Amino acid sequence: MAQAFAKILPKNIDNELAHPDTYKLDAQGKPLSLGTFCKQEVERFNYLLSTMRTSLTMLDKAIEGTVVMSLELEVMFNAFLDGKCPPLWVQWAYPSLKPLNSWFSDLIERVTCMRNWVEKGPPLTYWVPGFFFPQGFKTAAL
Repeated sequence: MAQAFAKILPKNIDNELAHPDTYKLDAQGKPLSLGTFCKQEVERFNYLLSTMRTSLTMLDKAIEGTVVMSLELEVMFNAFLDGKCPPLWVQWAYPSLKPLNSWFSDLIERVTCMRNWVEKGPPLTYWVPGFFFPQGFKTAAL
């Protein structure tokens, strides 16, 4: 499972590829609220993706026996066996009660949504439940 997840785990979202409208400034040169919100969401997703990538690599190595199986990796291994999201990921992820495979599919959709916002500019409609912090979106939109 660790190898399968590692293969399909999306790359981090690159802010260097941002559309000019994504982080546009207002007339006074200040960033727009939605751009700031987007940047904060991207940082959260990128941190989660990096944590997942590192932990999946380490778990694979621990199963092979090339590194020591730490308690954290053992808990992750057991969570995989139970079909649950590992606590290490839950600690940095958005709230969700989905089982592991559904959670992972949902993560890919969320990352795709955010990547499209960054690279193609602000969308016409927003997937509010797909954010880490939907309240922040509402505040930014106001």
